[in-house]
Amino acid sequence: MKIHICAVGRLRSGPERTLLDDYLDRFDKTGRALGLGPVKLHEVEDRRGGGMVAEAQLLAGVLPKGARICTMDERGKLMSSPEFAQQMARLRDDGTGDLAFVIGGAEGIDPSLRGRADMSLSFGKMVWPHMLARVMLSEQLYRAATILAGSPYHRV
Repeated sequence: MKIHICAVGRLRSGPERTLLDDYLDRFDKTGRALGLGPVKLHEVEDRRGGGMVAEAQLLAGVLPKGARICTMDERGKLMSSPEFAQQMARLRDDGTGDLAFVIGGAEGIDPSLRGRADMSLSFGKMVWPHMLARVMLSEQLYRAATILAGSPYHRV
């Protein structure tokens, strides 16, 4: 199952980019044997200032055809890391070819795109910067792969 992170904004070099690249590399190495990955990062920028509507159109343009869509949204479902790992395994086992995680910009995700989502996840009631959210998601993807592989990375 290919994973896509579709996000508003371009992550430049710096500590967030270093962390993102590290976790995605780890996920690709661990997930490959589990039928998970690779991860492809799709970054979009609204240079005309059209807000959430324009961002939603740009994000929709990079979503793979037929992909299951998961929005990252403060209103989404709260899951533990083991629950997230099991959800990933279920989607893979159900034959999902592409899973796209959508991270909106500073204003969030336009309701038109949120309405197309198959699921929505939350990192908690707090709002996180969209640049940091992709790092947090990449770490959880890696953690899910290690849980499924039986690795000691995740400790209860």
